Amino acid sequence: MRIVVPFAAERPKTRLAGVLSADERTAFAEAMLRDVLAAAVGAGHDPEVLATAPVAVDAAVAPVAVDERPLSEAVNAALAAAEGPAAVLMSDLALATPESVERLCSTPGDVVIASGRGGGTNALVVRHPAFRVDYHGASYLDHRRIAREIGATVREVDSMRLSTDVDEPEDLAELLVHGDGAARDWLEDAGFELDVREGRVGVRRVP
Repeated sequence: MRIVVPFAAERPKTRLAGVLSADERTAFAEAMLRDVLAAAVGAGHDPEVLATAPVAVDAAVAPVAVDERPLSEAVNAALAAAEGPAAVLMSDLALATPESVERLCSTPGDVVIASGRGGGTNALVVRHPAFRVDYHGASYLDHRRIAREIGATVREVDSMRLSTDVDEPEDLAELLVHGDGAARDWLEDAGFELDVREGRVGVRRVP
């Protein structure tokens, strides 16, 4: 299955500005992208990076298509161009594994959704030719509504690994606990470690 991986190449991960510099956020975002691509390839699928600007990715792993349009427009254009079913995986799903990606892709339904926290959509499989995405606002609810309007069946995949997108500083703890790829290695090399206080797990950066 073709898997589209959108990637904001310019000013990525701005909500991590309190803990990472601009250059660090770029390097960390690229490490997470590599993890997502590895999970897709490991599941036996063909990923393609849909980036807002050129990004260095091993051509043997995935081609890069540059599209400067807003996220929804760019993804919809990719879905319209796809021949057959396609999936969309966000590039910050650093906990994704081949098993979680294959579970998503093998779940039957015209539209298969793995939601994120706060009403977002972290991953999709689209088998209905009329379905189009809308990532603004509570996209999970919007995608269910769009599917209803076109008469498409919807299935959900409940997956911790696909529901965990790394956006906020507190999300870094999940990556250190559950991750085992390039993004986790990058955090450790940058001096981040788990910080357990009064039963709560956070992160701290060691100079």
